[in-house]
Amino acid sequence: MRLTKFEHAALQLEQNGRRLFIDPGVFTTPITEAANAVAVVITHEHPDHWTPDQLKRIVDASPDVTIYGPAGVVAAASDFPVVEVRPGEVVDAAPFSLRFFGGRHAVIHTSIPVVDNVGVIVNDSLFYPGDSFADPAEQVDLLAVPVGAPWLKISESIDYVLALKPKRAFATHEMVLSVAGKQMGHDRLRWATEQAGGEYVALEPGDTLDV
Repeated sequence: MRLTKFEHAALQLEQNGRRLFIDPGVFTTPITEAANAVAVVITHEHPDHWTPDQLKRIVDASPDVTIYGPAGVVAAASDFPVVEVRPGEVVDAAPFSLRFFGGRHAVIHTSIPVVDNVGVIVNDSLFYPGDSFADPAEQVDLLAVPVGAPWLKISESIDYVLALKPKRAFATHEMVLSVAGKQMGHDRLRWATEQAGGEYVALEPGDTLDV
């Protein structure tokens, strides 16, 4: 399985000529290569994780694609046939196996409603928590670590990596950071990953990684 990191929180997974997209949002360059997509996972309803335009491009290129998301996404993306998923569910979107975790977005501020959020493990390898620090309570092979957002401090991201002890990790959710801020995030998360003997990979948009 090959992972391609796009801008911000968007990812593409490819296996056996099929594609899976995760969180194609407003901070991500328009996705124009979306043929043979079997699934889209949207972790929550915020626009930096999905937009109607991004979904339409994917659906136009792959009309049989299935879109998965929690109840809040089903309501927000009502123009699309989103299949609701809940924490604890397992979905077969061959060649991808999807296991969902978590349930709630991290708190941004008491004045801002907390929305539904699901993390996902793909093919028992990649864990992406969406906008949360959800713990899947199992060994993580590859962790996509949120590194910059209104709802987090870098200390929390460091502690998250120290707690999960992934074999490999990379930063995501970083388009709100300056160049200097991204580099600081890479440095801190590399240190945290290496404490348990893991490998940190500083992926930039367009970079790929075999999973």
